Amino acid sequence: MEYGTSADGRPDLYEQLARIGKVVVHPKRVELLDLLCQAERSVEALAQAVDLKLSTASAHLQVMRQARLVETRREGNRVYYRAAGEEVCRFVSALGDLGRARLAEIDQILRAVEARSESAERVTRDELLERARSGEVVVLDVRPLEEYTAGHIPGAISLPLEHLEAHLDDLDPGLEVVAYCRGPLCLLAPEAVAALRARGLRARCLEDGLPEWRQAGLPVATGIEHAGEASADGSEKNLGPRT
Repeated sequence: MEYGTSADGRPDLYEQLARIGKVVVHPKRVELLDLLCQAERSVEALAQAVDLKLSTASAHLQVMRQARLVETRREGNRVYYRAAGEEVCRFVSALGDLGRARLAEIDQILRAVEARSESAERVTRDELLERARSGEVVVLDVRPLEEYTAGHIPGAISLPLEHLEAHLDDLDPGLEVVAYCRGPLCLLAPEAVAALRARGLRARCLEDGLPEWRQAGLPVATGIEHAGEASADGSEKNLGPRT
């Protein structure tokens, strides 16, 4: 009997595991899976987010659904996708960790971004918790608003990167800003830190992102709260700590 082949002729165990491999073999599928670990999205929104034609995005999502990494629900004529469970998002995080450890190209990209933002020193989760409780920092969630609404660090202000420039003057210059996004491979927070520092503000990135925060068993808030108005309609001024 060959290694990995069952005696009674059932499909090989490794053949089943390879169904997951069909997802991660394509970069757009990995990107889609990463987005779905942030928030549920419609097919149309996913296609726009990853710059694909609707038919192409749908085809990728079907492969992911066949591998049972995503689930769907229908609302009228619109289909929404979500990650099939927290273990899927742990897999995405582990894939990122493996890539950072084994692929020099990923490390080079991240180092280049860190150099532009001067944010190589990152804030740990424990440090952020301590400083946020004492009101010493402003926590910015720079992901899109729908991701913030689906889950965010309690007290964080939603200020998507695309709206950041318009609100730089609203931030208290006496407080340090800690920005976070989707995880250690996400470039939104480092880019936000670069913009903040260019305006003379003290700013750093969280060591990882919301998925890792959740996986660590730390509290996660949902909805807009009182902190999301700045990104929703631009009305909030003098942004300060929310704890």
